[in-house]
Amino acid sequence: MILHHRSPHCKQDCVETSLSDGFQMKVFVTGGCGFIGSALVRFLLDGRLAEVLNLDRLTYAGSPLRLVDYENRSGYVFQQGDIADRSLVRNIFETFQPDAVIHLAAESHVDRSIDAPSDFIQTNIVGTFVLLEESRRHLKLRPNPNFRFLHVSTDEVFGSLPPGERFDVDSDYDPSSPYSASKAAADHLVRAWCRTYGFPAVITNCSNNYGPFQFPEKLIPLTIAKCQSRQPIPVYGDGKQVRDWLHVEDHVEALWTVLRRGKLTDTYLIGGESPLENIEVVHRICRIMDELVPCEEGSYRRLITFVEDRPGHDRRYAMCIDRIKEDLGWSPKRPFASGLRSTVQWYLEHQELMQVIVADRYRGERLGTGSTKH
Repeated sequence: MILHHRSPHCKQDCVETSLSDGFQMKVFVTGGCGFIGSALVRFLLDGRLAEVLNLDRLTYAGSPLRLVDYENRSGYVFQQGDIADRSLVRNIFETFQPDAVIHLAAESHVDRSIDAPSDFIQTNIVGTFVLLEESRRHLKLRPNPNFRFLHVSTDEVFGSLPPGERFDVDSDYDPSSPYSASKAAADHLVRAWCRTYGFPAVITNCSNNYGPFQFPEKLIPLTIAKCQSRQPIPVYGDGKQVRDWLHVEDHVEALWTVLRRGKLTDTYLIGGESPLENIEVVHRICRIMDELVPCEEGSYRRLITFVEDRPGHDRRYAMCIDRIKEDLGWSPKRPFASGLRSTVQWYLEHQELMQVIVADRYRGERLGTGSTKH
């Protein structure tokens, strides 16, 4: 569908903006062809919770194949484009007239941010600014007391934790990488727009996601892919960095809960309550692979290869999710053990699909050395 510009007061030849039968609201999703974004789109459409307009630039990590079964689904529109393209974003607001924005579009891989930080500044900071300003303009032209802007962020903005502590909603920001610094800047923009303009936004900070369709530069799908190809499994440093693992389907259910019931201007931390060392996650994947796809050469653990740590690698993350549990009644439903097993099984059953998604985009090479472009 091509969006066409129109005056906000146009009464003829206008794109239809009324809700389709059965949907509760209209949601403008940014980055909906990414890993988390596509899971959100599937969740909203499968539950007939919202009509969705998905704006995605289709960078290396965004693929319409994640939503190929939804291309002709009622209530779904895809628009390829950049969130920093102000005229395009304005056109979307004028034609689609959303009741809410869920902002997921972001450059998100720490290693890539070390190699090419400028991409992260443009998308994560400038793009967020454009969305905030065009949302604000939209509300001036069409006041909607129920409109909400949900900004999806990360626990990495808080930096590294000492043993025994957890991030909470009052944690200080202390980003360590170009990626986390750009996301921290975006968080601050959203809060400033809330305080200065009374903008109706809410922020979520999530822990490490995992699940189907994740691009295989991240730890879990990369480990699975290396096992499948019998190649060395790279583990940074000593592998004892701790991450809290959150299944992507739990995450998108939390986002919907926050969008509908979260208190404006508040921040909600979303975590899986499954903190584990990276090396333990790799060992678990190897054990599952040993069971499901035994290798004649022996356990997949023999492929584990410790490599030089990346610059500024945070040692430990852990989340206190008391606010979302107590105020909104959400908690993660998928235990990590069963979630990881089902994820490994999914990748084994969808090898050809993932090969198409990854083709000419990533070959499993080491990233994050800071040696490419600046």
